[in-house]
Amino acid sequence: MGTNDLIVIKQVKEDLNEGRFFYDLNEKGVGDYFYDSLVSDIDSLWLYSGIHPVFFGLRRMLSKRFPFAVYYTIRKEKTIVVAVLDLRRNPAWIRKNLESRKC
Repeated sequence: MGTNDLIVIKQVKEDLNEGRFFYDLNEKGVGDYFYDSLVSDIDSLWLYSGIHPVFFGLRRMLSKRFPFAVYYTIRKEKTIVVAVLDLRRNPAWIRKNLESRKC
């Protein structure tokens, strides 16, 4: 599996920063751990893109350490990460958010 290119759209950085802020409000330093963990999960797509199930029309990889998912698509040997979302949110909110980002 895996693809040649890994592309992360700009909204993903906003998703990661929102998560970092949320976890830092609860305990200082956890936000940085969250950010680093999710970036590591995203980096693992170099090897594992394409093996994850499809939800809401996009592939979904669950984070290893937090209740978040990385949503991505594959186009012409490119893995495009379109969202990193909190799975504790209402599924209708997740669906709407993803629909606005589809490539």
